[in-house]
Amino acid sequence: IHLATENEQYLSELPEQAGCFKETRIVEFVFLLSEKWHLDQSTRYQAVELLERFMIKQVEQMCDGRGNTKDRDQGQRSSWSSVRDQIAKTFVLRLVSCVQLASKLSLHYSRVTSDTALKFLQSLKYSYTKQELLESELAVLNTLHFHINVSTPLAYVELLLEVLGYNGCLLPAKPLHQLCVELLDFCYLTRETIYDTLLKIAIENSTPSKLQIAKFLTVKEDFMLLAVGVISAGVFILSPRHWEQVVEHLNCITGITPQSILEFSYAVVRCIIGSTTP
Repeated sequence: IHLATENEQYLSELPEQAGCFKETRIVEFVFLLSEKWHLDQSTRYQAVELLERFMIKQVEQMCDGRGNTKDRDQGQRSSWSSVRDQIAKTFVLRLVSCVQLASKLSLHYSRVTSDTALKFLQSLKYSYTKQELLESELAVLNTLHFHINVSTPLAYVELLLEVLGYNGCLLPAKPLHQLCVELLDFCYLTRETIYDTLLKIAIENSTPSKLQIAKFLTVKEDFMLLAVGVISAGVFILSPRHWEQVVEHLNCITGITPQSILEFSYAVVRCIIGSTTP
């Protein structure tokens, strides 16, 4: 109930730019860096979500600070160009800071120290100091008003798996959990393809309008839907004979319709096998 409420609250306050900083290259960078530093599974998702929320807030603040210009069109163009340059200049530093903060939120022993972060940045030919690294962390914290410990989709997946087990679903727990984590990684890395497929299924049209794409944003950012879709796809791959039972249970637990769960599972599996065959 707590996770569902948190998810509803997040979706009700969703900014228009949600998802802009979850493109594949950025997610892949965060995942590879988390692997390099031996961070636990939840940390990489926490870092991606943290970076996304921070960057959107930062861009909003920068644009608001440059809003008043005499020549509006030219002013907006030069203003956005300036904002973009500033973002590009500090983006890798901010990304590293978000991974650092996510590692501190985790109770894992592999917390990322300033020395580790600086060594990595220096390997990329950046010449930041420890003070600048600390200031970058503080910039993220201040921009988000220190509200950084939010639930990740992995928390939704793990809790739903636990409830399924409690409800008597006889599933191979460890293999299913491992597969769900791999599928969650896959969904993050192929986000646009999966949700593009899902949108076309939902509207029964291969060319969605701008309004339809805008309205679909809440679907793309719905962690509960992502979690049930990942579990459903995992069960379909690992234990097909239990699939219908699991979909029924997930519907009872979350209120998400079997049709929506089916469509999400289909989009994921179709993307995995790279086929357009129904």
